Amino acid sequence: MGDRDHAARERALCAEGDIAVVFHRVDTNSDDEDGDGGDEEESAGDGRTEARIQLQSNNVRASCAYDDDDAGRGGRGGGGRHALCPPAWCVATREEKAAGEDAEKPKPCPGLGLFYALLSTVFFSVIAVLVKSIQGVHAIEISAIRCFFQMLFTLPLLIYHKTGFLGPRDKRVYLVLRGLIGSNAMILLFYAVQQMPLADATVIMFSNPVFTSLLAWIFLKERCTIWDCVFTVFTISGVLLIARPPFLFGEQLRGIEGNYGNHLKGTIAAFAGAIGAAFTFVVLRKMGKSVHYYLSVWYYAVIGFVECVIAVSVLGEWKIPYCGRDRWLLMLIAVLGIAGQTFLTKALQIEKAGPVALMRTLDVVLAFIFQFIFFNRAPTMWSLGGALCVVLSTSGVALQKWYSNSRKT
Repeated sequence: MGDRDHAARERALCAEGDIAVVFHRVDTNSDDEDGDGGDEEESAGDGRTEARIQLQSNNVRASCAYDDDDAGRGGRGGGGRHALCPPAWCVATREEKAAGEDAEKPKPCPGLGLFYALLSTVFFSVIAVLVKSIQGVHAIEISAIRCFFQMLFTLPLLIYHKTGFLGPRDKRVYLVLRGLIGSNAMILLFYAVQQMPLADATVIMFSNPVFTSLLAWIFLKERCTIWDCVFTVFTISGVLLIARPPFLFGEQLRGIEGNYGNHLKGTIAAFAGAIGAAFTFVVLRKMGKSVHYYLSVWYYAVIGFVECVIAVSVLGEWKIPYCGRDRWLLMLIAVLGIAGQTFLTKALQIEKAGPVALMRTLDVVLAFIFQFIFFNRAPTMWSLGGALCVVLSTSGVALQKWYSNSRKT
């Protein structure tokens, strides 16, 4: 095999912005197989000229190669050029450069999303304890005060992000529905906490992920599996164990606050609040990411405040808290509510929904702990059994969605 002589010439034509166009011209002359190469063989043999065009930038590099048959045939006979790659590949776009820059950005700290979910869970559990601690103030009035302070905190955020106050025209109906249903779910939860043990109300309210799957199947045409039906049966069984209707468990009931009438009203309110929260999630999913989060919170606060003011005025339940401590607790409820929603949103932006939902199951555990510490009430076996059914159901829904999304990706 004879030696090969390579002559390479490189010429940079232009450099504009971050992209430089460079030409490479390579002349390859090969000897014959017997080693008798000459000048005529060099011009008429397997000589080949390869022209390369390269687009060089900071993060991307694209090239094209052409075979010059005219040079290979000693300049005789008009040979054509054959592209070795499509011309479209020779263009380095700004989008590719931006994608390269995004890939170099540092990734968030591992576990940060779960830490945000834990903070939101703690804040929501503390809110339930504060609502239970305030005496003599109706749940609707507490909701009105929370919505009022939430409006005050959300207003400057809307101005800073320049989102406007009405939102996209085609999404306003969903925003109004989100405000109405979400504020009613909040009122029902506060009412249930006042009427029944804290842990029981929290467990029933926490069953909303199961109903979210069913409502998404009905209204969003999402897939409903046999497991969703099983989890729904488990959830309803857990609610029955907590409610303990007399026609199933007899007249002698232990572990309830006050009379059974208040316990039953609290159970109905918590169950309705769970369904309302599930409807809220369906509406938010229908809106998608086209509506800014703070705009959704703004509608929730404004509509909830107007609704609560009208309801309390009609019922004649406006009362000033008896002591200054309760007044500070009312403001703290509003602040913790905003903080809890913010951390939950950040958690869902960083972490997948499945792990976040599993972390939220700690809300039930904290409710039992806080009930025993602050209100000196130990849970009954019926409450623990109902809580186990609900937690298993919601955890199953979260794991199922997590597994399905992992298989798709």
